[in-house]
Amino acid sequence: MDGFKKFLLQGDLIKLAVAFIMGAAFASVVTATVDVIMDLIGKLGGTPDFSNYEPGGVSVGAWLTAVIAFLIMAAVVYFMIVKPYTAAKERYFPDPDPGETEVDILKQIRDSLNAR
Repeated sequence: MDGFKKFLLQGDLIKLAVAFIMGAAFASVVTATVDVIMDLIGKLGGTPDFSNYEPGGVSVGAWLTAVIAFLIMAAVVYFMIVKPYTAAKERYFPDPDPGETEVDILKQIRDSLNAR
């Protein structure tokens, strides 16, 4: 039982559970946003549901609808989560100056050897 208790109370497992719950909650927000955008597109140019679209008898409508929904979802995640997060991270937690890296030292050695 001791090993099982340690496993359950590991920080990584707790972080994973919290991430899973937050991801599930976030998924519903993203899905609702995609639905709103699809409805707006529908108001502009007709319902964006291509389920019955079958050019040449091949049912590609459901796939086309899924691709459009995916692109909208990717745009929502990028512009509403990734961009603001990156900007806030750079503003509040700027990268410290790394100083001289190994690559810089190797370049100096190379330049020194070439100068001889």
